[in-house]
Amino acid sequence: MNQESHSPIKSLGRRAFLKNGALILSGLTLSTLSRKATGAFDTNKRGTVRVGLVTDLHYADKPPAGSRHYRETLAKLKEAASQFQSDRPDFVVFQGDLIDSGKSLEQEKKHLQTVVEAISAIPFPKYYVLGNHCVDQLKKEEFLQGVGQKESFYSYDQNGSHFVVLDSCFKSDGTPYGRKNFKWTDANIPAEELAWLQADLEKTSLPTIVFVHQPLDLKDTDAHAVKNSSAVRQVLEQSGKVTAVFQGHSHHNKYSEIKGIHYCTMVAMVEGSGLANNGYSILDVYEDGSLVLNGFRKQQDYHWS
Repeated sequence: MNQESHSPIKSLGRRAFLKNGALILSGLTLSTLSRKATGAFDTNKRGTVRVGLVTDLHYADKPPAGSRHYRETLAKLKEAASQFQSDRPDFVVFQGDLIDSGKSLEQEKKHLQTVVEAISAIPFPKYYVLGNHCVDQLKKEEFLQGVGQKESFYSYDQNGSHFVVLDSCFKSDGTPYGRKNFKWTDANIPAEELAWLQADLEKTSLPTIVFVHQPLDLKDTDAHAVKNSSAVRQVLEQSGKVTAVFQGHSHHNKYSEIKGIHYCTMVAMVEGSGLANNGYSILDVYEDGSLVLNGFRKQQDYHWS
C-alpha cells in the first residue's frame, strides 16, 4: 500500500496478521509484520485491484442508543472519504445497514438521501450490499433507487478478479424484506439466488471475492447468521474459486477460515462516539492471490498469503 495509507488516522493498537490460516495478534503495524513474514513480497505496493470497504453506517437523525451514535456517522464518513481520496481505490463497497430505522417511511427516505449526498464526496464507483436496516420501512426497490443501483445481488469483474454481491435480506419463505415484514434473525439467501450464485461461479475463471451483510461463517442457528449459510458455503467451496468473504452485521472484528476460504467480519462505523471509534478499510488484491486489508481506527489489519 502507498505511504498515505499509514497516515496519523491509522490506529496503532492491536493488529491481526494471518498466514496459512494462522492468526497472530500483535502490537506491531501490518506493514512491519508483512515485511518480516513475506520476504520479497512488498505489501506497500498497490494491488492489481484496490477496494474501499465500509459497513454498518446506520445513519439516522436521532439521538444515540447504547453504543450506537447515529448522527456521528456523517463525520466518520467524511474522514473515510478523505482517506479513500488519498488511497484511490478502484471502487468502494458499502456492506449493508447504510441507514437506521426512522419513525416513518418519509423520515427513512430522508436518512437515505442525506447519507447518499455525503457518500457522493467519494469520487469512485460504489457498490451497495443490502442490510436489514436498509429495508426496515423501505422496500428494496426504493432503497436501490435511492442509491442508484439496479439489482440487489450481482457480480462484476475488475483487473483479473471476480466480485460477487449477495442479498441475504429474505425471509425463510423467500419473501423479500421491506415495510417491517421481517425479524432480523430470519436472514436467508433464497433458492433462486443460490442457483444464480452457482451458475455465476461456474461461468467465471477468475479468483472471486464475495460481499454480503449477514455472516456466512456462523452456525445456521446463530442469531446473526444467514440461516442457510451452510448451503451457501457449500456452493462457494465447490466452485474452488472463492478466496474470501467480507461481511458485516454483528459490528465487531471477527475472522475465520473454513475449507480454504477466509471469512472477515468488519467493524461497524456507527459504534462508539468520536472519530477514534471510526472503522473502515482498504483491501489490496495482488496478482499472486495475496490479500492485504489495511484497517483504519477500530478496523483490524489482515494479510492472507
